[in-house]
Amino acid sequence: MTTVRRKTPAATVQKKILLTGFDAFGGATLNPSWLAVQALKGRQMLGHRVVAAQLPTVFDASLRELNTLLLQHRPALVVCVGQAGGRGALSLERVAINVNDAPIADNAGAQPVDTPVVRRAPAAYFTGLPIKAMRAALQREGIAAEVSQTAGTFVCNHVFYGLMRTLATKRELRHTRGGFVHVPWLPEQGTPHMALDDIVRGLRVALRCALLVQEDQALGAGATN
Repeated sequence: MTTVRRKTPAATVQKKILLTGFDAFGGATLNPSWLAVQALKGRQMLGHRVVAAQLPTVFDASLRELNTLLLQHRPALVVCVGQAGGRGALSLERVAINVNDAPIADNAGAQPVDTPVVRRAPAAYFTGLPIKAMRAALQREGIAAEVSQTAGTFVCNHVFYGLMRTLATKRELRHTRGGFVHVPWLPEQGTPHMALDDIVRGLRVALRCALLVQEDQALGAGATN
């Protein structure tokens, strides 16, 4: 007897948002990026379901895991989230650069210096998110936010660059938009900081804006240094 497999109607296929955070690193016992992402797992947002995943703070392994998730879920939107100690606002990253230059070892003990994220690839990729509009939306809600001109040269930038490279080169992901957001420490980690509830609320505002705004606004958010 032959089993007939029926295709799921396109209208019933649920759209997804992929959110990723990192595990703790550098001797810390927690990472606010993962705590905030985990809090949004399963939420519905403008017809999209949030899928949350934790990436290891490890060069190469983090990108392998991310690429697996991207091909598994084929999300409409993907936002990778990382911790940026010393920043007091949600940092909407503008550009990822093709360099690893680790100030500390990752969680597997690797500390690459002046190596490319991807060999023979472009020097940089810009975000696919409407970061100016997202910043404005966050500030209207009273949440500290900034456009950042650097995602560093540690695992966060590694993942950001790898994400944008994958979205630019994988045909099956050509309709996926993506980018990176850094979040501050929690109060128990040091100063400056932001409460976890505010980080979670901020991510919700940012994601909603990213879904609604297709073409970014021409708003000043540059830096002199």
